[in-house]
Amino acid sequence: MFFDLGVRDFLDRAELVYADRVGVVDEPQQPAPSWGSLTYREVARLARAQAAGLDALGVPVGGRVAIVSHNAARLLVSFFGVSGWGRILVPVNFRLSAAEVKYIVEHSGAEVLLVDPELEHLCDTVTAKHVCTLGDDDEIFGSTADPAPWAGDESATATLNYTSGTTARPKGVQLTHRNLWLNAVTFGLHTTLSDHDVLLHTLPMFHANGWGMPYALTGLGGRHIVLRKVDGAEILRRIDRHGVTILCAAPAVVTAVLDAAATWDGEVPGRDRVRVVVAGAPPPTRTIERIRAELGWEFLQIYGLTETSPLLTVNRMRAEWTGLDPHEQAGLLGRAGAPALGTRIRIDEDGQVLAQSNTNLEGYWANPEETARAQAGNWFHTGDGGTFTDGYLTISDRKKDVIITGGENVSSIEVEDALISHPAVREAAVIGIPDETWGELVTALVVTDGRPLTAQDIITHCRDHLAGFKCPKRVEFLDALPRTATGKIQKFKLREPYWAGHEREVN
Repeated sequence: MFFDLGVRDFLDRAELVYADRVGVVDEPQQPAPSWGSLTYREVARLARAQAAGLDALGVPVGGRVAIVSHNAARLLVSFFGVSGWGRILVPVNFRLSAAEVKYIVEHSGAEVLLVDPELEHLCDTVTAKHVCTLGDDDEIFGSTADPAPWAGDESATATLNYTSGTTARPKGVQLTHRNLWLNAVTFGLHTTLSDHDVLLHTLPMFHANGWGMPYALTGLGGRHIVLRKVDGAEILRRIDRHGVTILCAAPAVVTAVLDAAATWDGEVPGRDRVRVVVAGAPPPTRTIERIRAELGWEFLQIYGLTETSPLLTVNRMRAEWTGLDPHEQAGLLGRAGAPALGTRIRIDEDGQVLAQSNTNLEGYWANPEETARAQAGNWFHTGDGGTFTDGYLTISDRKKDVIITGGENVSSIEVEDALISHPAVREAAVIGIPDETWGELVTALVVTDGRPLTAQDIITHCRDHLAGFKCPKRVEFLDALPRTATGKIQKFKLREPYWAGHEREVN
């Protein structure tokens, strides 16, 4: 007997078992009218209404629906209302510039564009057959008709997630229903999710589909607390108010919480209750120690990529480490982790981390050459360098030209393209350097044609072409860039002085 796995399975179970339980608490400060508290019966009704609304617009099975939004209940419902009836959801990073959003919408062929009211200016330059501002969305969420049935197909693309990588343009990662279903279930298993859990959405939901938590927690009947914008003190207040038990975060978010906790009046909320799942870059050992000691939260680390749905490895405190001192425990927890159930890891002859998993992408949208390269030999090539010892992976450097800052991928090549477009810039190289707050700092090394130019001139120019988080935070001017005999820039020489004293070239 065989049944296709599909993302709607999670919502169907929530409606069947937990219909009258409050499943979603929307951000109260949404620019669109907040949906407040929603039971799972109401969440399912809204998902069906969205599917019927797309029917009315003539969006076919396989049609793409792009949404550019901060965390919101409307975005959470869209993971089911779009994909659950056979369309493809394209969740777009709300921090991107209008030109970047325009490229993604056009490249994906999205017929529908849903935009957060705070980002309504995008509609001046980004077009689609149907454009709707969230809040003025009766045609999308207001239908009372039953949606057209969809038989389901686990090999069909459910989401198209655009990610920065080794190319100047972002690539569309095709994740199937099977990819997302298995990732969500495996993620839930390793983080021991249950119907007692309350998740605070500190992670942007567009980011690898919230790592699968919108699916996993819904299927288990937990409660979603929507947080629109990250603020350390507000995170602590929400944890206190809603009895939060779990959150997912980039290292920079954890740092913001630690800073807020230092001035918190009374005991920090969540002690001995909250577990925090961290990814994006390995936090320093000292940060892990502080999370466990100062906050009293359990620390888990995962490693993965958008292309892997994202879970590849998990690191969580284990019984064998109980007798070790906290510093030793934190050091062990600083590794990327052991392969998740169903994942195989190996290191190739160049030191690159390769992975086999049922959560690996179907392919890059309209890019068969890049798909073949990434999946060569039936292994996904992560572009990260590492070691794999005693069943645990440690990431040591990046073979690909990517910087991870604040949990976001930045393509060095994309930033270099923006730099070179300045008329006074003759050459440019972009590298990541270690930074305590952001993990890695986007740093531009620039050779000019002799005209006077300041660091701020460079940054301002980049802001006209790139999202803010991609722009250089540090600019240095050089007389020349080191090159090989064949003219290739030797970035390892540029990195050396900044990474001296570090055991690995990731931070």
